[in-house]
Amino acid sequence: MIHFNNLSDLHRSNNAPLPRDPMLSLLHCTPVCESCAKGFTGDFYTITNMKMKSGEFIYGRTKYDHQSGSMYFTKPRQTVEMKNLELEDNGFAIWFHEDYLIGHPLHQEIKKYSYFNYELSEALHISPEEEQIILELYQKIENEYNNNQDEFTKNIILGHIDSILQYVQRFYKRQFLHRKVLSGTTVTKFNEALSNYLESETLLEKGLPTVAFFAERLDMSPRYLSDLLKQETGKTAMELMHIFLISEAKNRLSSNTQNIAEIAYALGFEHPNYFSRVFKKETGVSPKEFKKQYMN
Repeated sequence: MIHFNNLSDLHRSNNAPLPRDPMLSLLHCTPVCESCAKGFTGDFYTITNMKMKSGEFIYGRTKYDHQSGSMYFTKPRQTVEMKNLELEDNGFAIWFHEDYLIGHPLHQEIKKYSYFNYELSEALHISPEEEQIILELYQKIENEYNNNQDEFTKNIILGHIDSILQYVQRFYKRQFLHRKVLSGTTVTKFNEALSNYLESETLLEKGLPTVAFFAERLDMSPRYLSDLLKQETGKTAMELMHIFLISEAKNRLSSNTQNIAEIAYALGFEHPNYFSRVFKKETGVSPKEFKKQYMN
């Protein structure tokens, strides 16, 4: 299964023009829509508005048919596949790299929106009035994206994306008012346990968690947990832990409130040098280089 680390490579694979911003891509979905790369994962979120006339949109284990609705949401490192899509009319897709959220409240807030998870097996059905709200916000994002970008552009765009996500939360609550969403899949439960561990004092007291620790919490063997996670995301449990921690590290490095050693210790690493090795393995640059690049 192919994995895209950046949006430019995804565009190249589909013979599409490169995005204006390497962290953000806005795509127009025409009625005759070419399929995306078969069975891929990526380091980005997607918000898609399209009404399928025929074809399939496959997200993890869920296959949406042409009666599924009009809005679809995916998050980093979860499998996506589109086959032979034909749309009723034009739509749009917003693709943004997870690092685009660094330094913004949405970096944490986006984790609370369960509709990005595998187990939500229904796309969002929206009324014409609701669709108009979403389209107006998208048009504001598009205007910012296509105009001369400055130091305000990113925050303005993220503000509009945040508004879309909050409206979608409201619309989903309306859709599921009399129904209960099924419990989560392995990767969601694992991420929730990891997030809870990070937010508690346990990380400071006991350091980095082990795969066995989470396997016990999820009532399965460490090997079985890693096998399930590998099947759902293409990553092992240890790889997902490192990705999660490095994502948090990037967000903390974007400010000047903590130095690199303080961030390493806060994230459970016994030695800053080990933290730096893991960070460079995941990102290709050292924490110091990343901080310098971000500040510039």
